Amino acid sequence: MPFYEYRCGSCGHELEAMQKMSAAPLTDCPACEQPQLVKLVSAAGFRLKGGGWYETDFKGGAKKNVAESASGQASGGHSCGTGACSACS
Repeated sequence: MPFYEYRCGSCGHELEAMQKMSAAPLTDCPACEQPQLVKLVSAAGFRLKGGGWYETDFKGGAKKNVAESASGQASGGHSCGTGACSACS
């Protein structure tokens, strides 16, 4: 179940609540008991990036990196993939 963040428009109290996606949004503030809670928009707690996070998935045999098989060779033949190391420049 996802966590949702709320802020009270009356007293400014902030809270997180674990709710089902199908649950109705909370409305009553637990601090001041006014029906002024507003659901906030927040970023996800994690981000998948880079060229190798999926290499440990359930693949077998000669399959390694999807990027290598698609382009012939990923990241110039090394594992950085960011362009920030000396092998990239």
